Amino acid sequence: MVAYKMDDQNKNLILATALSFLVIMVWFFIFPPEDQVVDPIAQNGSSEQVQSAGVTAPPRADGATPQTAPLTAEATALEDAPRVKIDSPELSGSLTLLGGRIDDLSLKSYNETIEADSDIVTLLIPETKDNAYYALQGWVPAGDIPADQVPDKSTLWSVETGDVLSPGSPVTLRWDNDSGLIFRRNIEIDEKFMFSITQSVENTGAEAVELFPYSYIARHGEPEVIGFFILHEGVVRLTNGRLDEIDYDDIADLSKDRPNDNDSERVQLTEDGWVGFTDKNWMTTLIPEQGKPATTVTKFYPGFNTYRTELWQDALTVAPGASAEVNTMLFAGAKEWETIRNYQDNGVTKFIESIDWGWFAILTKPIFRVLHWLNALIGNMGWAIIVLTLLIKAILLPLAYKSYVSMAKMKELQPEMEKLKESAGDDRQKMQQGMMKLYKDNKVNPAAGCLPILLQIPIFFSLYKVIFVTIELRHAPWFGPFQDLSAPDPTSIMNFFGLLPLGSPEPGSLMALIFIGVLPLILGVSMWLQQKLNPAPTDPTQAMIFAWMPWVFMFMLGSFASGLVVYWIANNVITFIQQYAIMRSQGYKPDLFGNIRASFKPKPKTEE
Repeated sequence: MVAYKMDDQNKNLILATALSFLVIMVWFFIFPPEDQVVDPIAQNGSSEQVQSAGVTAPPRADGATPQTAPLTAEATALEDAPRVKIDSPELSGSLTLLGGRIDDLSLKSYNETIEADSDIVTLLIPETKDNAYYALQGWVPAGDIPADQVPDKSTLWSVETGDVLSPGSPVTLRWDNDSGLIFRRNIEIDEKFMFSITQSVENTGAEAVELFPYSYIARHGEPEVIGFFILHEGVVRLTNGRLDEIDYDDIADLSKDRPNDNDSERVQLTEDGWVGFTDKNWMTTLIPEQGKPATTVTKFYPGFNTYRTELWQDALTVAPGASAEVNTMLFAGAKEWETIRNYQDNGVTKFIESIDWGWFAILTKPIFRVLHWLNALIGNMGWAIIVLTLLIKAILLPLAYKSYVSMAKMKELQPEMEKLKESAGDDRQKMQQGMMKLYKDNKVNPAAGCLPILLQIPIFFSLYKVIFVTIELRHAPWFGPFQDLSAPDPTSIMNFFGLLPLGSPEPGSLMALIFIGVLPLILGVSMWLQQKLNPAPTDPTQAMIFAWMPWVFMFMLGSFASGLVVYWIANNVITFIQQYAIMRSQGYKPDLFGNIRASFKPKPKTEE
């Protein structure tokens, strides 16, 4: 039987191909979660240890134990309570005067789907409805003052000034406990998603009082999460410069381990920080006055099935005839990069880190910034992705040039390699030494062909992260049927690749895997044409792997975001042009059509 030997060039090609395929498979199906879960108990110790380290443990915000059921009478009162309208360029909704909670909020600029009649996104929901989600501020007495003498979630406030809460038109709420304390809450809203809340207390009594101001965000029931490890959904918190990300199930597990500990997780802010809940595209965050001490608490109440992030600020002592106030900000809106960056530039420390950039932040951040800039310049995210691909390929061109030159030189060395193989016979050591000398004398790096492929892997992952995580890619249109680059290709043979106004298979279904769209098909063809710049490997195993690889990738990436497939197609086309031009510059003319014809010829039978 004829014996086939694998030359070093084919070794490098097959190694790069296999490695690329392996890394992609491992990353998306086997690799452990990208966001490490922080174990607050392990880092901060028990509540007693934390308190002994100097963290003042404020009393419970609502005076109830976790086992206490919600008050049904309060639910009725909440339904009937008067409301103050919220109306800004980006937000609409209302706040209820019962507790003064912000609990009804929708995002004007964002719809649930790309359909024209789709509802706008609802962010905050009153406690009387399913999946309640709201923010509340209040006070807790630090001395002998009865709990009902300070405002809490059941307090019915009155409107002192203001009518509709909008930019430039704040609303001030007032409550008098009829025992010498007058509480006010001034609420402002900006043009985007930030509320500024000033809580004040006026002491008209004869004795000094000491009060703890608090704020919290409550989320009833675990929200519906995507559950994909590339994205963090849950609590996000900056503590003294350290970013913590805690999943919902980990918060619940902490409470199960410590059922009698009301403070499931408590961390003191000695510097700057913030705490809240993050979804894929939306976020609510409590932000204390930066530079002032505060305490964050993350809780889960099993009896309520409620998650809470709390912010406690230092106790205030209010002398007779004096007043005191404390300021807190509440971010409630879309995780727009430019908006969040502007808040960071105006004093919210590291707020941009609330966007889940992942382990490859060194790549995802600059890739997103360039893509964001290109989209603003061009006005179309699809073309921006293609131009971004051009820029990336231009940056990597020097390396690609060396790689393709090295590959061309390897082809020139083929005759000498064959002679060396014949002279070395079965002496592998002699063969390796001869090869190393041949490479050294001709200044050839046999591994150079792998480098461009290896560099593409982290870039590919980073761009996938950007497309999947950032809201700027959500519902971003390109042209024709491609109206959401963050979603899989909506075309298939079932709607004649978008030419007919018909539906396509449900993304993620078996039918969608089989009846793929036009973009994955173009991807497979572009990879196949790129292969045909070189003759097929003589080794039958290599030839078979290379023959199948474009079509395996085509089906594997068919369910990925269409923006990512656009990037891969553009990358293949540019690589094809670069490789063809560089090979011609080195005196080697690729026989593209000859290699295509040869791939369709029947393979000769092996001889005994």
